[in-house]
Amino acid sequence: MKKEQKPLTIVIKLGTSSICDEKTHEPRIANMSLIVETVVKLRREGHRVIIVSSAAIAMGLQRLNIPKRPKHLATVQAIAAVGQCRLIALWDQLFRQLNQPVAQILLTRNDIADRGQYLNAANTLIELLHIGVIPIVNENDTLSVMEIKFGDNDTLSAITAGMANADYLFLMTDVDGLYTENPRLNPNAQPIEVVRDISQLEVDVSTAGSSVGTGGMVTKLVAAELATSAGVTAIITKSDVPGNIHSIIDYLQHFKQTDVSHGHEKSVNSMMPSDSPQIDSVAGPVAPAGGLLSEATTRVSSPIAAVTSAPPRHTRFLPQLHPIRDRQFWILHGLKAHGTVYIDNGAFNAITRANKAGLLPAGVMHVKGAFSASEAVSLAVVDKQALNTALAEHEDDEEAQKVAVAAVLEAGEDVGKAIVNYSSVEIARIRGLKSSEIESLLGYSDSEYIAHRDNLAFSPKHA
Repeated sequence: MKKEQKPLTIVIKLGTSSICDEKTHEPRIANMSLIVETVVKLRREGHRVIIVSSAAIAMGLQRLNIPKRPKHLATVQAIAAVGQCRLIALWDQLFRQLNQPVAQILLTRNDIADRGQYLNAANTLIELLHIGVIPIVNENDTLSVMEIKFGDNDTLSAITAGMANADYLFLMTDVDGLYTENPRLNPNAQPIEVVRDISQLEVDVSTAGSSVGTGGMVTKLVAAELATSAGVTAIITKSDVPGNIHSIIDYLQHFKQTDVSHGHEKSVNSMMPSDSPQIDSVAGPVAPAGGLLSEATTRVSSPIAAVTSAPPRHTRFLPQLHPIRDRQFWILHGLKAHGTVYIDNGAFNAITRANKAGLLPAGVMHVKGAFSASEAVSLAVVDKQALNTALAEHEDDEEAQKVAVAAVLEAGEDVGKAIVNYSSVEIARIRGLKSSEIESLLGYSDSEYIAHRDNLAFSPKHA
């Protein structure tokens, strides 16, 4: 008898090519039906499932008999309005056959830029899952313009996974995982099963998305990095076989149950040579510290591989050991940066230490862009000595100084985001000063900090 599984929260991202034919734009009813069967099966096992579904524009093109996606924004938005009706109606019709209620959630980045709205969206998702409804999320293409777009539904799915505190994010695509090179062009390309550190990957991801979509493998890697930073396991697998989702979940849950029931995950790893692939207590076989591992290597080397049948091929991105907290996740990924504040290494060390401080004006070196107080900005660390040298060596030549300063700023490293207490104009005036000098210079002092420590958020490698 199958052991009872822990209920999981699973986000499934479906691209346009998974739902519509790329040329005719007709819905792929058979594939959508298989997806519905898989999702309902997961629901009946107690899991909570969210679908992030693309294809509003493709559905609109088919409905209006328009052969290809127009370039004019207003036309595309009108087509999306038509297509979104058709898309959600089709999903509802298919799920209704299995008596499964669904809900539509349309988002733009603007909808979650406000902290209150972000929490409302998260609470709505969680409540829908609680009452047994499957939320179907899509970007609101009818309202979205470049300034408020997520960019693609891969990114939206990762943000959704973070909002819902998901366990898994499945990024469904037309290949069965990540390869060292494009497998369509190079038959010798090697599959990659597990990735510990995305920054260590050396792969060819140059292939673009479909003609009616916006994604591709690059956007999936960005989404995977975003999701894993929030503690979510991200998985890339083939969309043509939706049942793979259930098989992979079963496989990964088996390792969890094995570790819990035997309580000896360390002893499992101790049986293996130090340079062998390890068995992760959450995710099964994982790569040694180098970033990645091929599926073939995993299956040959792992002594536990025989415990259960091998799962369908996929690539699994392991979550960060120390995920970003909810508010910091919102600052990093829910807010659009309106400018950049450049700080020195001393300030960076102060705001990232265990007992971290807020960002003081003394540590600010430069300001770029125009923004107001309470808006989000990017934080970048620059070489203080190099910047001062660039300013001093060209103080008599304004144009040369601009070029030199720009070069130093370009070499700076983006480390995170902050919600600032002062505008760009105000920060430019008080940068480098002590907090006690703010009032004498500005005539007022709203805060001693450029940004309070609770309004600072850093990418995992800089936290």
